[in-house]
Amino acid sequence: MPPHDTTDSQLATLLHQIRACTACAQSLPLGPRPVLHVSPRARLLIASQAPGTKVHETGISFNDASGDRLRAWLGMDRDLFYDTEKVAIVPMGLCYPGVLPQGGDRPPRPECAPLWRQRILDHLPNIRLTLLVGSYAQNHILGKGKVFERVEQFARYLPTYFPLPHPSWRTGMWERRTPAFGEIIIPALRREVARALQD
Repeated sequence: MPPHDTTDSQLATLLHQIRACTACAQSLPLGPRPVLHVSPRARLLIASQAPGTKVHETGISFNDASGDRLRAWLGMDRDLFYDTEKVAIVPMGLCYPGVLPQGGDRPPRPECAPLWRQRILDHLPNIRLTLLVGSYAQNHILGKGKVFERVEQFARYLPTYFPLPHPSWRTGMWERRTPAFGEIIIPALRREVARALQD
């Protein structure tokens, strides 16, 4: 029996527990529906924010315009992006948290990451690179800081982490006035992702 079978079984048990979680059910406008994509053999980890409505509806992470933008940055097609044998996607909040009164998504529920995140990561022993997508992932892992400054200084965090802005439409203006993002950061991102995924 291959040695990873035990890890697969343990991860399956953990995922069953996660999908039964009701820790913050009363605060979730659409109810609990944890969305994550993991395998013990994944080499790239995408640490993101929390599901949006389309992700909640479909159960597929980044199944929206933000996902299209992130895949474009990575130069990655959907087949590879959703290949859990290579890419794991674990948001800071596993369920859709709702929207703020003034618009925009609510932050990930604060109960979620302390409850589940490290337990999930313990079953991902082969991660070589973690993409920190947006402020919540960056602040959770790196401490408080400014997203765009970290993105521009990405080399400081290699080879373990690569900070990225959240791939929402709001980032477009920053992209347009930051030519280094397309000229330097994106090529470096694709090189580091290729390195993480190579056999």
